[in-house]
Amino acid sequence: MKIDAEKCVGCGKCASYCTMRGSIMSFGRNPKNPAKIYAVIDEKECVECCVCLRSGVCQQEALYQPELSWPRIVRKNFSDPLKIHPETRIPGRGTEEMKTNEVTGRFKRGFYGAALEMGRPGVGAWFRDVEKAAMALASLGVAFEENNPVTKLMTDRKTGQINPEVLEEKVLSAIIEFLIPQEKLPTLLEALKKIAEKIDTVFSGDIISRVEKDGSISYLKVFQEGSRFLSITGKSNVGLGRPKYRED
Repeated sequence: MKIDAEKCVGCGKCASYCTMRGSIMSFGRNPKNPAKIYAVIDEKECVECCVCLRSGVCQQEALYQPELSWPRIVRKNFSDPLKIHPETRIPGRGTEEMKTNEVTGRFKRGFYGAALEMGRPGVGAWFRDVEKAAMALASLGVAFEENNPVTKLMTDRKTGQINPEVLEEKVLSAIIEFLIPQEKLPTLLEALKKIAEKIDTVFSGDIISRVEKDGSISYLKVFQEGSRFLSITGKSNVGLGRPKYRED
């Protein structure tokens, strides 16, 4: 995102719509008229979400987004909620399969669907940190989700290495999705602790499982034994959709 210095009056109202909490904005003086100030966006930190532009807050129409080329377009692909990822052809940061397992049956018994949601508004995530997490997960032998925007950027899915051209790109958030055998959950949780020490952003973990035939949830015991935090924002799909699979 850019600001036309000639049109901007330096009111700063656009900062309140910035998903990076306005911390990427400063003020400068117009070189042609030093008495006039205007807002300046730190292009290195801007994630190209377009929220400020779409808000319509700028009455001077000073905000504008120039055509983005590779690799900067990656910022918009991951950060603009209205942008459809060119690789997956779906909007959003992840896939629908994680949320519709009762219909797709993608995650079989004996396995967990899992994800790392890296970055949040106000913080964002650099792809160099996304790669660190992906490579740590790859060392555990996880299977990365094929139809996921981060997976599409990997040059080697066995190692989790991401296209080096995008490592210095920052996005609002990115989701790494993968499949892991149930018995590897304790190892995964230990790996996440180490990942947290090596990256400069925040992340939360997602886990998707089938409810066992006796009504229990298999991963709860592992979390309880480790005194690990489980958010109350969990979701249970009750299978009201028409399943596209047959139970094994």
